[in-house]
Amino acid sequence: MRAFHPLAAAIAIAAALFALAPIAGLLHRALTGKAEVWSHLIAYVLPHALWETTLLLAGLAIVCGVVGVGTAWLIASYRFPGARILAWMLALPLAFPTYIVAYVYVEVLGPFGPAQMALRGVTGWRSAADYWFPEVRSLGGAVFVLGFVLFPYVYLTALVMFRAQNFTLVESARVFGASTWRVLRDIVLPMARPAVAAGLALVLLEALNDIGAAEYLGVQTLTLSVFTTWLNRGDLAGAAQIACVLLSVIAIFIWLERYGRRLSGFVGHSASSHGTRRPMLRGWQAAGAFLACAVPVTLGFLVPFGYLAREALWRVSRDGIDPALPAHLVSTFTYAAAAVLLTLALGFGAALSARLIGRSWARLCASIAGLGYAVPGTVLALGLLTPFALIDGAINAVARGLSGAGVGLVIAGSGGAMVIAFALRFLAVATGVADAGLARIPNDFDGAARVAGAGPWALIRTIHLPLLRPALAAAALLVFVDSLKELSMALLLRPLNVETLSTYVYQFAVRGVFEDAALAALLIVALGIGPAIRTVMVTPASRA
Repeated sequence: MRAFHPLAAAIAIAAALFALAPIAGLLHRALTGKAEVWSHLIAYVLPHALWETTLLLAGLAIVCGVVGVGTAWLIASYRFPGARILAWMLALPLAFPTYIVAYVYVEVLGPFGPAQMALRGVTGWRSAADYWFPEVRSLGGAVFVLGFVLFPYVYLTALVMFRAQNFTLVESARVFGASTWRVLRDIVLPMARPAVAAGLALVLLEALNDIGAAEYLGVQTLTLSVFTTWLNRGDLAGAAQIACVLLSVIAIFIWLERYGRRLSGFVGHSASSHGTRRPMLRGWQAAGAFLACAVPVTLGFLVPFGYLAREALWRVSRDGIDPALPAHLVSTFTYAAAAVLLTLALGFGAALSARLIGRSWARLCASIAGLGYAVPGTVLALGLLTPFALIDGAINAVARGLSGAGVGLVIAGSGGAMVIAFALRFLAVATGVADAGLARIPNDFDGAARVAGAGPWALIRTIHLPLLRPALAAAALLVFVDSLKELSMALLLRPLNVETLSTYVYQFAVRGVFEDAALAALLIVALGIGPAIRTVMVTPASRA
């Protein structure tokens, strides 16, 4: 039986309470709302927001499911010219925040954008009134934009599962005359269903977290309703009540995804695909497979990246760099770096504590610590207002007792609020990477160290941390880039007169001059390319 470690237990419990604090604050604020506010929400706000959210998520599930599974199946099952480079390029859309792609496509596909101008040049039409063109600022436009940014979540999870499947079953079915479609429908997809469900769950969570793209494209989602009720109407209780409905929807999605995984079995073998030579496609089949994989890369990455690069180069050459941009870059990096330190300390601390304690309650605490990723950033920011107010109230009470005067808003009025929110949102990244890294360290190492007389902290310092350095670096990179891209929490919690790169881009977009922020948007995307490529390179699929 392992010895009890009070400090490890305190860290595990603190990490769990840290994650639960905004949920408790949200419920408290929602319960303090007036009954007539709830009646107004039920009558005028929630029905439309629920309907728009449902349609958006359903459309994204179809687009991301078809594109993600289809491209993963082609890459995993066949060889064709360009397949190797497309295998990692298909992950590149993850470098883009959804709001930036929305801003780009409104410019590209708008009446005065290059797409419609080229159409008028070819056909001779004089104005947009002479023809019909799909409206990108619509629900369908949101499904298109978000779908081609978020499909890599499904692609990556499906690709790993396809590579791990037992291809003997596939070959046997082909020998007995089964068509490619029947093999995919009856053998491959049922075995890959858990991975596809996990990828779709990530897509839907990311879509629910978005406010920038939804607001710009005119889709009144539940998350955007929380945002507008808070800022435009100044009704915190009403926003909290909508947020509780949103959390209920998220809880249902997570339950359905996990329930579906329990019902699904998996048949595979770690080396089963290596002995099977994938068919080589030629002629029109090879061209079709290449186009099927190249089109999502083009729409999700090459078009928006090329547009941003062109606009950034043209504006910098014409007007130079905005003198305020370096200061915003420094503030963005500062807050992101602080968020990395806090996230790694809590995430790896919770994971290491669970390992040292070895009890189910400690593992549960580590799991609870990662719940923040399932909560949209707008909801987290709203839920944190109550804990921040309590902490600031306690600090001011102590200050008045010592000096006779308060000190004002210490947490809520500073960048610390934004750093704490970032850490809560991305704590799941740190705990997940830490758990994966610790799973690679045999428990025998811990036992040998204890036999040699090493205490818990000597064990962590001499064995765990050195072996976890790659995991620490990976988690730091992912949290840093996610913090750079985060928009909703930065908009709601940043100090006065402080801009991050994401809020800087947002301010130009809402004024209708997004192109003037093209350089800042390009910086955000460029910083996200490395982690996107690394994500696919470290999977087993990339080495097959």
